[in-house]
Amino acid sequence: MVDSRASDNGDSVRRRRSCEACLKRFTTYERVEGVDLKVIKTDGSVELFDREKIKRGLVKATWKRPVSMLQIELLIEEIEARLRQREDFEVKSWEIGNLVLNRLKKLDALSYLLFASVYRDFGELSDFEEEISKLKESALKSERSCKEER
Repeated sequence: MVDSRASDNGDSVRRRRSCEACLKRFTTYERVEGVDLKVIKTDGSVELFDREKIKRGLVKATWKRPVSMLQIELLIEEIEARLRQREDFEVKSWEIGNLVLNRLKKLDALSYLLFASVYRDFGELSDFEEEISKLKESALKSERSCKEER
């Protein structure tokens, strides 16, 4: 192990390691396990919360985009922390999807659109057009707000 440090919120430890055979460096994360979160799917079935499932979706959505793995990890940590703060340890899958979308929209608009197209099951070109219109409208509101603050 080369370096070890706790995350800002204290729920994980980031360790830099080095392979003794090839001397390449890599990062591992160790997380404190808390109460198991249960996800209620749209069909009514229940499964355990799986942060890797979210990570796979985000990696696909951010592929070839200016979003680092660190940003993805931080986004997932923020979502998981928010879910664990709840009194109820059962969460609907759409709530998780909305948390991901809201944070991804702030990070990268195109990645947001790609994730939304799968998550919301876009089937028509008009679905993309409608979402792009919402993104443009949101950007204009944000731009106006910044100008008013000056």
